[in-house]
Amino acid sequence: MTELRENKTKKKLERGEVATMLMGGHNSPDMVDFLGQFGFDSILIEGEHGPVDFGHISDLSRACDLWGMTSVVRVNLNLPGVIYRTFDLGAQGVMIPHVNTIEDARAVVDASKYGPIGHRGAAGGRQGYGVEDYVHKANDETLVTVLIEDIVAINNLEEIVTVEHIDVFYVAPGDLAQSMNLTGQTSHPDVRAEVDRGIATIVDAGKVAGMLVNDSTVDDYLRKGVRFVGIPWGPWLASGAKTFLDRLP
Repeated sequence: MTELRENKTKKKLERGEVATMLMGGHNSPDMVDFLGQFGFDSILIEGEHGPVDFGHISDLSRACDLWGMTSVVRVNLNLPGVIYRTFDLGAQGVMIPHVNTIEDARAVVDASKYGPIGHRGAAGGRQGYGVEDYVHKANDETLVTVLIEDIVAINNLEEIVTVEHIDVFYVAPGDLAQSMNLTGQTSHPDVRAEVDRGIATIVDAGKVAGMLVNDSTVDDYLRKGVRFVGIPWGPWLASGAKTFLDRLP
């Protein structure tokens, strides 16, 4: 009997460990397959701001499976059909934008989990091929991540974090800055203060905080209790390219 694939990221977080997510430009299975060798726990598949659509999810998540990485699809809408179809096509995780209220958070869980937790459409899916009783096992392996990216969400966060079965509450400074009329100013003291307030609220509630980091900020956010760190690979490529080109006559 085929066993359901373990969700590496979810299990690490459940054990209290730090989990990593590689971000940026993962829109082809070949690219995902290439990046798998480096050992990141998960990869973000961009279905909100990028070209990924439902027809791409099966092969992109399949490439993640080859390396035991968690496929996390950022979807564009908090709608039941969008969320459970993403899981049905093979994603092991979802990231839902603009979760601003406790009702928004409950809707995410309801669409992501089979009963008795939620009302995910009672079909199978690619991750369930050959798995006996898939609908009774899937809830344990689906990673649910919500984006806290508006000031209204920060203000409602004490309520939002009471919702069970959400694995990560991920604070997003870019949209947060815009919602504070500080578009593009993610380093503004007021934005940084709200980011820190959000992280503290999540951590104090005993939940997992997620954050976009880079080489210079990761240690600070780990000290603040963040355990799901997203890192874009683009800056590493840009730095290496500049270093090389600057050496040439």
